[in-house]
Amino acid sequence: MRIVGVSELTGYLKSLLEEDYYLQDTWVRGEITNYTQSGAGHRYFSIKDERASIRCVLFRGNGFGVPALRNGMAVFVHGRISVYEPRGDVQFYVDAVEDAGVGELHLRFEALKARLEAEGLFAAERKRALPRSPSVIGVVTSSSAAALRDIVRTLRLRCPLARVVLAATLVQGEDAAEQVAAAIAMLNAHAQAEVIILARGGGSIEELWAFNEEIVARAIAASAIPVVTGIGHETDFTIADFVADLRASTPTAAATAVVPDLRTWRESLLQQRDRLDQAMDVYLYTQHATLGIRQHGLDRASPRGRLLQARQQVDEARERLRVRMRNLLEMRRERLSGRAQHLHALSPLLTLNRGFAVVRRADDDALVTSVAQVSPGERLRVRVADGTFAAIAGEHETPAAADGERE
Repeated sequence: MRIVGVSELTGYLKSLLEEDYYLQDTWVRGEITNYTQSGAGHRYFSIKDERASIRCVLFRGNGFGVPALRNGMAVFVHGRISVYEPRGDVQFYVDAVEDAGVGELHLRFEALKARLEAEGLFAAERKRALPRSPSVIGVVTSSSAAALRDIVRTLRLRCPLARVVLAATLVQGEDAAEQVAAAIAMLNAHAQAEVIILARGGGSIEELWAFNEEIVARAIAASAIPVVTGIGHETDFTIADFVADLRASTPTAAATAVVPDLRTWRESLLQQRDRLDQAMDVYLYTQHATLGIRQHGLDRASPRGRLLQARQQVDEARERLRVRMRNLLEMRRERLSGRAQHLHALSPLLTLNRGFAVVRRADDDALVTSVAQVSPGERLRVRVADGTFAAIAGEHETPAAADGERE
């Protein structure tokens, strides 16, 4: 059995996490909680979901372009996972933050997708085969879109005899979904097109949102003509893609899918080009992965991580010093107050308030504590509680005589 120190254990955990390349370059979605900002400008918070939370730190140097953060804010945070060794805490070291308001669109997307899937609109058995060699192709897209030019060019190259019928529509914006649904219905009413291409170029989720609206999905499902979608880029998926009879990765791919290639040599050329693209993608991916691993190694060797951790330690030490100084001042204040009360209790003024007096000789200001110090007729100063007055000493009296006079 091996016994290790706490610092050795936390150091090992830190090294273990930082050796995982994927934990050093990741996005996490969550809700901000326990948000604070230090005097040095570093921001500390946690991100949580329904089941867990993780502590995060965003150092001042990484804060450029970050939106204003607040508790309860839904965000996407990017950074790396490591261990803060002095406490043994697993922390997410954040270098970028994005507002997750766009996440609401993802929720709407998933909710509609689940509902339509439950209704059977995505079922494979309802999808129809495309015509082998259509003579008329309906295209639903913007008349000014690059996607339309790509489609027409592809159709002309592959099948010059095919005729294109354009149902022009908006492809983004407030009225786009209604216009797309109406264009599909119009092509069905026209009854000439044998297949419909629904297309749009790439864009953000907001720009592609018209193709995630229920009205478009139901128009595709109700179409008597097979529908092929070519929306966005290869990684973009919309509700329209799931309902369509065939989903193509791009507008060009959609045009390729709906017509045969009448020139076999062109098919061979395109295949060669595709293989070259794939080989280039693999090469670039391999080079990118190698570069990422080497960059990760350089980052681990950099003193930057230790410097950032030292900054956090300075922040914590500053806070401990502030608390300690406040407690020390409070203790000193209490001690001073006690001594003042003690001095007040010993003050001769309290004795004077009880009727006693302090007598001094006027000539030399000597304190008189005995009758032997005063001669009859000698000038005196008498201090009582509310002031001082002058007096003349009389004849000496014995204590008994003085007590008799008082009686």
